[in-house]
Amino acid sequence: MSEHADAAEVVLDAKGLKCPLPVLRARKALRDVPPGGLLRVLATDPGSIADFQAYCDASANELTEWRDDAGVYEFLIRRAS
Repeated sequence: MSEHADAAEVVLDAKGLKCPLPVLRARKALRDVPPGGLLRVLATDPGSIADFQAYCDASANELTEWRDDAGVYEFLIRRAS
C-alpha cells in the first residue's frame, strides 16, 4: 500500500480506485506519517482533485501541491503538527 521514499515522505498508490477511496486511504495512511511529514498520493480518479482539496481544507493537513501527469494525479500532503 505504501512505501517509504525517504524518512520524511510516504507514498500511497491509489491508482485505479474510485471516489471516495483515494481520500479514505490517504486519511488512513496519514496516521503513519509523523507530524510535519509528507504523504504523496498517486490517483487516477479525476474526482480526486476536488476531493483532496476539500479534505485538506476541512482538516488541518496542508495540500502543498498537486499535478496531473497524463491522467495520474499526484498530491503532496503535509501532515499537521
